Amino acid sequence: MSAIGIVIVTYNSETAIGPCLDAALRTGAEVVVADNGSSDGTIAQIARRGVHIIANRSNRGFAAAANQGVAALSAPYILLLNPDAVLESGLEPLRQACDLPRAAGAGGRLLDVRGRPQVGFMVRRLPTPGALALEALVLNRIWPNNPVNRRYRALDLDYTALCEVEQPAGAFLMVRRAVWQELGGFDEGFFPLWFEDVDFCRRAIDRGYVLYYVPEAVVKHTGAHSIRSLTVEKRVFYWYGSLLRYAARHFSPVSFRMVSLAVITGSLLRIIVESALYRSLTPLAAYGKVLRLASRCFLFGWGEELVWSGPRSE
Repeated sequence: MSAIGIVIVTYNSETAIGPCLDAALRTGAEVVVADNGSSDGTIAQIARRGVHIIANRSNRGFAAAANQGVAALSAPYILLLNPDAVLESGLEPLRQACDLPRAAGAGGRLLDVRGRPQVGFMVRRLPTPGALALEALVLNRIWPNNPVNRRYRALDLDYTALCEVEQPAGAFLMVRRAVWQELGGFDEGFFPLWFEDVDFCRRAIDRGYVLYYVPEAVVKHTGAHSIRSLTVEKRVFYWYGSLLRYAARHFSPVSFRMVSLAVITGSLLRIIVESALYRSLTPLAAYGKVLRLASRCFLFGWGEELVWSGPRSE
């Protein structure tokens, strides 16, 4: 039995899953795919390769499917791998990093289709209230080199060397099973996706664990293949909903409301600017739900189940 198991979550991933599985199987690791009710040829692509499939009848969300996949394996090291990520190296460097003192897990180098490192995505620092506020206000796009964004996206990191990091990308992340079980895996409340891996890293660090970046571990990563099938309205609502859930869990009540206010302001600005630019009411539909959610959060908080429980990121 291999010491490493690989979990891949799919959702209408027919065009990407073949090369991903072929490369994963070459490592000799046990591979499990948890599918979230794909309506294309994803299941056929997986079955053709004899890989164990957990076939959900509907979209249970990325976090729930990842938890299913990990539960189906017994290996002490689990690699979470996106279906649009193709391994270009072995997995031993990641496993070795996971054996370092107090290690919870390790991520590697993600390359785009042109072979360029995906700096700003493959490693980030944990988001602060200021970083998420600037994201919501679109200032990080307008001024990407601002100090807050440079720190958040780890633009100052030496990507040629092994180093401790705060948030390796969940697209290519190996974790120790013992730590995964201790933390209870991913929080399935981040539905259907986004911020579940950030939340996991935050909780691991809060427990005193360490995460690593390993440049010798490499995947070719296309990125965002499954969200292209979502409408703009759903994509926007899911992203901001998960952002606000994360802020509610890990920031003080004052900081959470600051982030909520930034989301309100940013949504209003997007509605005005994009409606005028495209001469369409589509932005109103896309950001209207976000505006209502953020307004409720600002006025009433998220909910009792996510009450802030102590000093975290201020």
